[in-house]
Amino acid sequence: MAITIRPIQPTKSALKEYVQFGIDLYRGNDCYVPPLILDEVACLSPDKNPAFEHCSAQSFMAYRDGEPVGRITAIINDLANERWGERAVRFGFVDFIDDAETVDALFAAVERWGRARGCTAMIGPMGFSDMDHEGMLTAGFDRMGTMATIYNYPYYPRHMERMGFRKDADWVEYRIAIPREIPEKYSRIADIVRRKYNLKVKKFTSREKIKNQYGHALFELINEAYADLYGYVPLSRRQIDYYIDQYLGLLRLEDVCVVVDADERLVGVGIAMPSLSRALRRSGGRLFPTGWYHLWKAMRGRVDTVDLMLVAVKPEYQSKGVNALIFCDLIPCFVANGYKWAESNLELEDNAHVQRQWDYFDHELHRRRRAWRRDFN
Repeated sequence: MAITIRPIQPTKSALKEYVQFGIDLYRGNDCYVPPLILDEVACLSPDKNPAFEHCSAQSFMAYRDGEPVGRITAIINDLANERWGERAVRFGFVDFIDDAETVDALFAAVERWGRARGCTAMIGPMGFSDMDHEGMLTAGFDRMGTMATIYNYPYYPRHMERMGFRKDADWVEYRIAIPREIPEKYSRIADIVRRKYNLKVKKFTSREKIKNQYGHALFELINEAYADLYGYVPLSRRQIDYYIDQYLGLLRLEDVCVVVDADERLVGVGIAMPSLSRALRRSGGRLFPTGWYHLWKAMRGRVDTVDLMLVAVKPEYQSKGVNALIFCDLIPCFVANGYKWAESNLELEDNAHVQRQWDYFDHELHRRRRAWRRDFN
């Protein structure tokens, strides 16, 4: 049977089916970490996700003989195109069986949709914002993924190359051994930075206090710190409110480090979370009936891995050792919580400054991923 491509309406039931296909495709794969279905549905819903204020999108599913065999979402981020001086349609939320006809039909649907709206190129996988999953896995297929990253089969990049896509950007990910003690040189750098710039670390015992005192400042800092990174677009006020409500309530407070100056202004932040990879696998992407328990147990119990969700430092303080100050605070907390390993998550491969900080620790580059690009003829 020929492949049929159907546009997906952004209704709750249709989007659930769309998200579920991506989970079903990896059933039995020990490295795949499913997303929470309700979060994915909200992200793809125009009435939930404030990114739709400056984005348009259309999801498609591929069917053969009535059975789903692939999915993809086309996204046009007007602010990103304006900021980076191009007219590109993004593709994201992409999954497919190992079949050239299916893959070609999915990407042809995105191209047609993008061309009809004036686009001249296709890039991805990317989401609506930098907070969404991005980057197709190209190495490290034998490693369990994280809640912040995409897992895909090894045949995905082969199809991208076959279709004429080329590298637009690459990311690397590191697995870092948590030291039992802070390296002496690292500690010395942190002490010098603290005294030289009159900085201090703040810890919190209340998520509400973080939200009220530094919630918006934290995301505004991210906007500043990440401004020049590949594809980044500053988050709007509504997006910031959305992510504050979505994420700040999940934090394990000892895994958060806030660095301020003498006037209590935010200088840097490090946010980590216990790895939820195994808990999400047990949940199957569902909170009910028992998924919530697995997630709660991982958040409140002891797991051996911590995910470094983000580290952001104000541009005027970058390359001055503030990262050392952050990790000198976090490492003892990591040890106390029983973490043995840290996942760096995505770092652009040419961001040598960020990667040099791992030289103080035992570390392994264990995953790579890519954003692909194809210009339209």
